[in-house]
Amino acid sequence: MFDQKLIAGMKNFNQLIHVLLALALGVACVMVIWDFGLKAAEAWQAGNAATGFFHALGSLFILWTLSTLISAEMTYLQTGRTYVRVFVEVAMISVIREMIVQPVQVISSPGNEASFNPIHYGLLLVALLVIGIVYKLVTDPKNSNESPPDKSL
Repeated sequence: MFDQKLIAGMKNFNQLIHVLLALALGVACVMVIWDFGLKAAEAWQAGNAATGFFHALGSLFILWTLSTLISAEMTYLQTGRTYVRVFVEVAMISVIREMIVQPVQVISSPGNEASFNPIHYGLLLVALLVIGIVYKLVTDPKNSNESPPDKSL
């Protein structure tokens, strides 16, 4: 009797924690959008729109990550399941963001403090390839117990 009440209480507490996580992710999205706007406006005022846009684009990749996590939270709250695909997507987004931001940092750094490292960039490309293969394996309906999405209209 006590065990069942304890487990039920812990399940409710866990549900509350996930609701709070979902709300925090929503607030983080608003903050990232605000940051993107500020960075874009600063770049426009400084007359350096191209470089500033790519810095601001890095913020949008964070927004993409947050959106993926929000989708995962919604799925968890509805079904109680978390899929490995979410973690693979977040890793892929992070590597893509790094591949875009790194060259911009090299170009925009004053006095060439940062230098372009082709080995590091090549490793990022290899990581993206590996993550892409893992993503394909994880999301391939033949390798999944999930039913494939309905493609009919």
